[in-house]
Amino acid sequence: MNESGFACVVGAPRCGTTSLASFIKNHPDVCFSSVKEPHYFSQYDLTELSSDEVRQCIDERYLPRYFSHASGSHPLLAEASVTYLYTPDRMGPILQRWPDAKFVIAVRDPLEMLPSLHQRLMYLGDETETDFGKAWALSSEREQGRSIPRTCVDPRWLRYDEAGRLGTHVENFFRVVGRERCMVVVFDDLATNPAALHRRLTDFLGLAPQETLDLGARRTSMSYRFGWLQRLLKRPPIATRALLAGEAYRQRVGQARSKGPDSAIVRAVLAGRKRLLRWNKVPAPPVRLPDWLRREICETLAGEINHLSRLIDRDLSHWLDGTIERSFVADPGQQVEALVPRTG
Repeated sequence: MNESGFACVVGAPRCGTTSLASFIKNHPDVCFSSVKEPHYFSQYDLTELSSDEVRQCIDERYLPRYFSHASGSHPLLAEASVTYLYTPDRMGPILQRWPDAKFVIAVRDPLEMLPSLHQRLMYLGDETETDFGKAWALSSEREQGRSIPRTCVDPRWLRYDEAGRLGTHVENFFRVVGRERCMVVVFDDLATNPAALHRRLTDFLGLAPQETLDLGARRTSMSYRFGWLQRLLKRPPIATRALLAGEAYRQRVGQARSKGPDSAIVRAVLAGRKRLLRWNKVPAPPVRLPDWLRREICETLAGEINHLSRLIDRDLSHWLDGTIERSFVADPGQQVEALVPRTG
């Protein structure tokens, strides 16, 4: 296991990261983390440790917790924590442990990404404001630490305007880890030609091509019948966490269940929890943003999409309702020119 390389899908959330993680996980040369999103390096700051201490912490804490199933024969270890895109300054320890680590960044039109993120946070119990327009309007207040639901694990996600600053976050990530270590995936490509994207991904990671693939969508937006029940089961109070919390959540908050066999009572409670979650789960209704909200998101994030387009050398003028366009068409081989707001 110690000789394996390392790769990570780092976000942004609701941009196809679950599908990308599945592509990687299903490759026979990859050992994927037992929890898809450990969030370990964003949750624990290892940047002040010495190189020896970083290696010891990773080898004695991170790897046993999330890769205990690794046999040592896999050339690549991988995980998919979408918080890493927003905490690039904590990626240094990964590069110390794995100097050739590679990172996959996914991006999507904010008009699609942000409502989907809102739905996901509601489903997980981190968000309690059911109206996305009102949740968007709370961004400034939540920046000040107010109107944060008690069940929210990471209040940073409630800053929808900040989550959508894709140009800034991608640039910061490039600056820290190096552009050459990153592959940027545009959600449009995942939706229109997943097979071609899969080939690019395996080539980037240095993996052998695969012939038989399941490239269907992995995580559609879901909702619930009763919000209070969803929050109780997904984000239970500390006193009931040992019984009601799922394994992924407990590992994220550092409260993994004992490795010994569970009692009959614990097994019965967990089985009942799963049945309740299945019963409470319903498809999320389509999100139709009001015109005022679409305009506000476009005005807020147009500059970010301009910047992202230049960073990844990709025309994104169809994003944000087409409210941005090329200033002119670049000659072949030149950098993509700036996108400018449309007028009139």
